Amino acid sequence: MNGRHLRGRCRGHRHRARWPRHRRAVVLFVALAVLTGSCADARSGTLGPAPTAVAPAHTATAPGTAAPLPSAPTGRPTAPDDTGPAPVPPAGPTGGEPTGTVTVELWFTRDGTLTPTRRTRPATPATSRLALAELATGPTAEEAAVGLRTGVPAGVAVTRIDGGTATVVTPTAFAAADAPLLRLRRAQVVWTLTQFPTVRRVVFTGADAVVLTRADLADLLPPIVVTEPTVGRRVSSPVTVAGTADVYEATVTVRILDAAGRILGTGFTTADCGTGCRGDYRSTVGYRLTEDGVGAVEVYQVSPRDGVPEHVVRIPVRLAAA
Repeated sequence: MNGRHLRGRCRGHRHRARWPRHRRAVVLFVALAVLTGSCADARSGTLGPAPTAVAPAHTATAPGTAAPLPSAPTGRPTAPDDTGPAPVPPAGPTGGEPTGTVTVELWFTRDGTLTPTRRTRPATPATSRLALAELATGPTAEEAAVGLRTGVPAGVAVTRIDGGTATVVTPTAFAAADAPLLRLRRAQVVWTLTQFPTVRRVVFTGADAVVLTRADLADLLPPIVVTEPTVGRRVSSPVTVAGTADVYEATVTVRILDAAGRILGTGFTTADCGTGCRGDYRSTVGYRLTEDGVGAVEVYQVSPRDGVPEHVVRIPVRLAAA
């Protein structure tokens, strides 16, 4: 083989060797372009592609491209409105004052025992103060008509609540009573304040300082306590009746009466403890009435001796037609 033919074959060989590399470069370029285009949507928005790094302040940006965010002292991008603490919106239309209403439970007395009722008032952050003020105000005329009373004078105040203990100061008139009345007054305060989950015991300050819980004063509860409904409430059929009881075989009977004393509905239930221990009960009793009127809910124990009602608790109510 002569030299010219050999050189031609070598040149052809080199030509064929270079051509695949050129094709590979073209394919690689196209692949990179496709890949870049497919990734652009995930990194772009209405202002164009997001910057991949913080650029110097003097760097110009291409038209249609979002300007890079300046670096914060920590090195992270800062939002355009991140110039200080975020404004805190007011809690309500009155600039943080609570709105709506709050219902508190008040423990009055009747025949030397404790009896609960409720008050619904404008919401306040000082619910314990509200409850004590309502306790001193006393029962409504309708509540007084069925024997509810209060022995708590004005001026009783909570000075501190810490670790489940409410510290209470009382005026001089508070202790100006015989021992049974003073104990009943303290029981009103203790049972009213311990309705709140932050209070488990009450400290009465002064010369006769004492710490009391509900358990210390549970003997001042009557055999049947009705927490629902309360005096004067408007009810509809079926009426939900609830409370606590310590009665024979834990059996509680309920009846609905109209203004003339006629029985409109009756039922019974059992407390979750009874005959020597106090338990919770809840029942619903239906009735029939052609038009709205006044009436009463009576809760009692049927005597195991002669079957007559015992420990009767009468709650005057307003009955909706049913």
